[in-house]
Amino acid sequence: MPKVGMEPLRRKALIDATISAIGAHGTLDVTMSEIAGRAGVSSALAHHYFGAKEDLLQATMRYLLSELNGDCRAALKTSHTARERVSAVISVNFSEKQFQPETIAAWLAFYVEAQKSPALRRLLRVYARRLHSNLMSGLVALLSRSDAERVAETTAALIDGLYIRRALKDGVPDAATTAALIEDYLETKLSRTGCV
Repeated sequence: MPKVGMEPLRRKALIDATISAIGAHGTLDVTMSEIAGRAGVSSALAHHYFGAKEDLLQATMRYLLSELNGDCRAALKTSHTARERVSAVISVNFSEKQFQPETIAAWLAFYVEAQKSPALRRLLRVYARRLHSNLMSGLVALLSRSDAERVAETTAALIDGLYIRRALKDGVPDAATTAALIEDYLETKLSRTGCV
């Protein structure tokens, strides 16, 4: 008989194990058995909680999105100016919590898999819309609407691109330097319009 209250803990352990396994392999080509082993549960229990591996992968992607969204919302609440809002979004994406090698590998693997998985593609679209909206929440007060749209799109592309570059390099990712590159771009764009 299952222990009461264990399901949320085991589901979280399986999601953490999925991120760890993807990070170790650098691909979504991991088995439920390996994920279950990393989580310390049986493969049957993993299937019981999530069904097929694709369902676990989607749950993992939703978890990553939820964590990023929660961190971003918290950072935006403490931002007092439009410029601080934009920096908060960038900072969260490259925070200690978000910019871990396993998480970076998981994001890259999800991007690749989204080319053939409509469910993962939908989740990545949610991420892209949220990122754009969060960036625009500060940029519209600093730039014309059309310039803000362009800068938001470029900033989002820089964030995604720098994640990909870090995923393809060896060594520990340097989040501070990575975020500084994007901040430099923003300072250049804003100084041209007299906003800084």
